[in-house]
This record gives sequence, C-alpha cells and structure tokens, in this order.
Amino acid sequence: MFLSVFDIFKIGIGPSSSHTMGPMIAAARFLDLLRSGAALVPGAGTASQITCTLHGSLAFTGKGHATDKAVFYGLLGFVPETFDLDLATRAESAAAQRKQLEVEGIGTLDFDPDVSITFDYGPSLPQHTNGLVFRAFDDGGNLHAEETYFSIGGGFVVTAKELENPPPQTTAADVPYPFHSAEEMLAMAKGSGLTIAGMKRSNEIAQGHGQKLDKGVLQIWKVMAGSIDAGLQADGVLPGGLQLRRRAKALQESLRIDHGMNLAAPHTINDWIASYAIAVNEVNAAGGQIVTAPTNGASGVVPATLRYYLDHVPNASQDRIVDFLLTAAAIGGLLKANASISGAEVGCQGEVGSAAAMAAAGLCAVLGGSPEQVENAAEIALEHHLGMTCDPIKGLVQAPCIERNGLGAIKAVSAASLALRGDGTHLVSLDACIETMRQTGRDMNEKYKETSLGGLAVNVPNC
Repeated sequence: MFLSVFDIFKIGIGPSSSHTMGPMIAAARFLDLLRSGAALVPGAGTASQITCTLHGSLAFTGKGHATDKAVFYGLLGFVPETFDLDLATRAESAAAQRKQLEVEGIGTLDFDPDVSITFDYGPSLPQHTNGLVFRAFDDGGNLHAEETYFSIGGGFVVTAKELENPPPQTTAADVPYPFHSAEEMLAMAKGSGLTIAGMKRSNEIAQGHGQKLDKGVLQIWKVMAGSIDAGLQADGVLPGGLQLRRRAKALQESLRIDHGMNLAAPHTINDWIASYAIAVNEVNAAGGQIVTAPTNGASGVVPATLRYYLDHVPNASQDRIVDFLLTAAAIGGLLKANASISGAEVGCQGEVGSAAAMAAAGLCAVLGGSPEQVENAAEIALEHHLGMTCDPIKGLVQAPCIERNGLGAIKAVSAASLALRGDGTHLVSLDACIETMRQTGRDMNEKYKETSLGGLAVNVPNC
C-alpha cells in the first residue's frame, strides 16, 4: 500500500511507538467506537465501565514502556501529536483518585487504573504479539462493546478485522510511481529519469499532500532537531529504575573540548554522530517529544545522520533536507510493507536496522548518489543488522537501545560512503535483504522479540 512520508515519520512521544503511542491511539479509537454505537452488544445497557487487557509483548514490557499509562492517557482524551505531559499528569491524578473518567460524548465511566488494566502474561493473541482488548460494560456487568486492537509498530494501529483483511494496495491509478519493491523502484527511476525523492514527491502530490509537503517535512525535521538539542542540554538519571545516566551532554562537551585543543582524531567523527543519536533516544526514554523514524526505539538514527550531513559535510545544503527525508521515507515504506518495523514482530533488525537503511539511503541521495547507489546504501546498512534481537533490560527503551541507535547512525554513514564508492551494482539486493529480515523475524524465538525474556534482559541485573 502507499505509505506517506507522514505515515513513516510521525511526531509523538516516548518511549515507544508500538508500546506507548499505539496503545494511546487504540484507546482513543475505542472511545470513538463507543460514541458511534457501532459495536453495541444487542440488549446491553448504557456503558458505565471500561477495561483493557494487554497481551504478548505489551504485557511483558508494558510497565517499562509505560503502556498502562498510555492507555490511561488515551482514555482521558490525549493523543501523541499534541501530548502535554504536565496537563496529562494532572488529569491522570484526578481521574485515578475518582476512579472515573469523564468522556466527551459518552459520560462518566468507572475506571480504576490499578484493576481496570490487566497484564496477560500468557500466550500472545494469535494475530500479532502486540495485542490489547478494550471492553465496556453496563451497570449490570453485561458486555456493552468490545474491540481488539494491534499495535504493529511505528504508531500504526489496526483492529483484528483490519489486520486479517487489510485494505487493497495502491494501484497505478492512485500514484504515478506505485513501486512495491526496490526492483520496481529502480526500474521506475530509470524509466522516468527521476530520483527516488522525485518519485516520492510525485506520489505525495497525487495523494493530496502537495500544498503541505515541504512545510510538513520541514516541521518533522524541526522536531527531530529539537530532540537532538534537548538531549544535548539535559543531564541526570533516566527514569525507570536502571539508574542509567544521560551521556549525550557530557559526550558532546568532551568532543568540543578536544576539538578546541586540536586533539580530535579523524575517527572521533563517529562520536559526534553517536552523540546526536544518543541525545534523541535519551529524550525518548524520558517520555519526551520525538519523531518515529520509523519507530521510537530507533528514533535517533535518521536525525543523527541528517545532522551529521548538515553540520559536518562541506557544502551541505539546508535545501536538501526534504530530499533526504523523502528518500528515507520511500525506503521505510518498502521495509514496512514487505517485512516489519516492529521489534516485537522481528526483533531490533526491524527497528534500528530499518532506520539505518533509511538514513543511509537519505544520506547517499543528498551526497549525489544515483538511485542504484541509494538502493545499495540501504541494503548495506540493513544487511549488517540482520538477526539483531530486541532485548530491552527491564523492558525499558534504554539499554541496549540508546547506544544501539548511535552505532546504527554510524553504520548508516559508512554504508552511504561505501555505496558512493561503487557504481550501484552489488551481489545482495535490497529486496533480498528485506525478505531475509522478514524470514529471520518469523523464525526468531519469541523471547528475543521485545519480551525482555532473553538476551541482555536476562543477563544484566535489573537494578
């Protein structure tokens, strides 16, 4: 299907697109369903109580990812795009004390966050590991309405019915360049003489995004850049109990001191790149505003790579920001459509691996790479993340996630550089790499897919 640049890059909050943003969106969708009356159980009375059950990865790492709070916030009417933590915290405290929600268009609903949200640690729902079930009951305890949602990564939420019967894919009548694979993308680029960003722009315009495209993409970059700056200015300990100290500010200060003393070795450019990514992911881990790129857990890779281009590449141009992000979004669309960007579904290869592929493609494009070189850059970056597990310690998007973003950005820059040294021909295609990621994720043991039941999560003390 067609995925807009605004689907791949969403402005939201930390710490997780699938475990925080998705459940918040699902809660809001359930309230809309109640207002519509579409799911009303025949014979049921007026809704007076609401509950939510978390399944699979949402249960196992839900506390660490603030999934329960996200559900509560969503039921209180908050959405990721405009989320205000101070306002939400006050509303949460008042509702928790009353054990009731005042919902516009519905009325008063009983809801005690300590008992109305259940963590089901049994087997995942069969359709997807990130499942949550909302139910509303009448005064007599009779079921009023019920709906199952799945948070499938990157802030995307679908119902069980939508997951089983997805909408039809984009056809040639919908966009001028409907590529569903990298092979098709390269063929269309060759036939049209356009860059990947040029084709993506034409597709966005065909979908009605023309007037807001550049302004909207630059707003995405503004939030990305703001998260870098916020992370570089903050210090202290991240929340969650790991006692993990923020590193980005001290790392950048050290780099500036070394640079001022002319002691900077060439390889320290890697530390600059890592500092930008770490800054973003520390903001994400603290529940701050970030952009899914393509997920929260991998939100530092693309911004760090773009910041590297703008601040460290001679003759870099602000005018290329939109092309960078359009190219990255085109690759992100292929990754999501043909494999997955969800750590709970395919492990971290689908998150940081996908982000590195997107960032490498964007950088290669703005450095003058041909479509073939751009595809090669994305493939190199993704190939060397294949098999990476998702094993967050204590269920928190902190370790190994924050540092992993720094290395993902470094790999993205290296992949773009290697691709630019070649002519675009290479052994492993991006399509083959994406399919390998899909198969590897399918075969990966569940404990290595965002459950905190394997890997570093069980070999590092949770204190």
